[in-house]
Amino acid sequence: MSPSPPSPAILRSRGAIITALGLTQIMAWGSSYYLPAVIAPAVSSDTGWPLAWVVGGLSLGLLVAGLISPRVGSSIERHGGRNVLAFSAGCIGVGQVGLAVAPNLAAYIAAWLIIGLGMGAGLYDAAFATLGRHYGHGARSAITTLTLFGGFASTICWPISAFLLEEVGWRGTCLVYAAVQLVIALPLYLVILPREAPKPPVKPGLNQATPALDGNPDPSIMIVLAATLTLAAVISSTLSVHLLTILQGSGMALAAAVGLGALVGPSQVAARAIEMTIARYHHPILTKFASVTFVAIGVSALWAGMPVIPLALGFYGAGIGLESIARGTLPLALFGSNGYAKLMGRLAMPSLIAQAAAPSAGALLLERFGPHGTLAALSGLALANVILACGLGWRMLRRQQSQVQTR
Repeated sequence: MSPSPPSPAILRSRGAIITALGLTQIMAWGSSYYLPAVIAPAVSSDTGWPLAWVVGGLSLGLLVAGLISPRVGSSIERHGGRNVLAFSAGCIGVGQVGLAVAPNLAAYIAAWLIIGLGMGAGLYDAAFATLGRHYGHGARSAITTLTLFGGFASTICWPISAFLLEEVGWRGTCLVYAAVQLVIALPLYLVILPREAPKPPVKPGLNQATPALDGNPDPSIMIVLAATLTLAAVISSTLSVHLLTILQGSGMALAAAVGLGALVGPSQVAARAIEMTIARYHHPILTKFASVTFVAIGVSALWAGMPVIPLALGFYGAGIGLESIARGTLPLALFGSNGYAKLMGRLAMPSLIAQAAAPSAGALLLERFGPHGTLAALSGLALANVILACGLGWRMLRRQQSQVQTR
């Protein structure tokens, strides 16, 4: 009997799939999460809509993304990520058209709700789930590589958005991003990603193919994992919106604050590049430990008023850069590839909902306690996350020891 022909999914190059997902991640983040930072003041000035509501559209979109994320994970688990990611590009594109033609604030907010569907179906968690569904335990290196692409999203898209804003206005900018999603990202998903993802390859002879926690997942480990991922999302989301305000609150000029804030992006990419070269030598829990520790050092140094602000921001940037990797690789290492996409959808829900609320909570902290008090609160959260990560490691160790004793 002649051997069956290889699946079309196998014929597609791993490099082509990761590159396509990397490019579309840059497009997705630039067309959604990073866009209001550039266009929001122009939108408010042009329309007279309150700036808080203009920016709040993103928060409402993230809330929608969080609510649909379990369904997204389940769909990817059953069918692979092709159709889900294509749906995300369609939603972001249609939502951008909605922003561009919005005649009033209600229509503008409605457009952000559509974009929220796209964010829930197309940002990191959905992309990680797609790679996990496709490559199984071999997805760790693919996830790390994908975050390298994503790390350039703000670096690439903020200048592009600013240029477009100057040339064609905020409505024209939204139309350009709509075209990017509908004409570039959507076809890339449909052409490059396989129609049906194959079952992840099983290589029992390799250490990385065996999850650290086989059998029924320990609910306490799931809870602590969700808590530490959510807390990390709260800190990064708050500072992504308010970092410049906090730096200016210490007496720094806007130009200097922007220049120092720009150090965060390269620090993320540098940390991810280093992680990619050494990942094979350690478990992802160590990546998580490094992430929460670096964030705690960076935020605490800013709160303490350390004179070397670039160093503090470098630690913070490296920490959130590693967090993106740990977010995708740690659940895979803990619980295995079976059900990974569904698990990612469940873990994404509290994180995205927290991200939706974090900027408003940060604004309230700034109003009541000022920059120093806000940094004190964030430093406390960062230190609490170090404790959570240590607790997660301890629970992992206890579970593994229990499994060994019962064999």
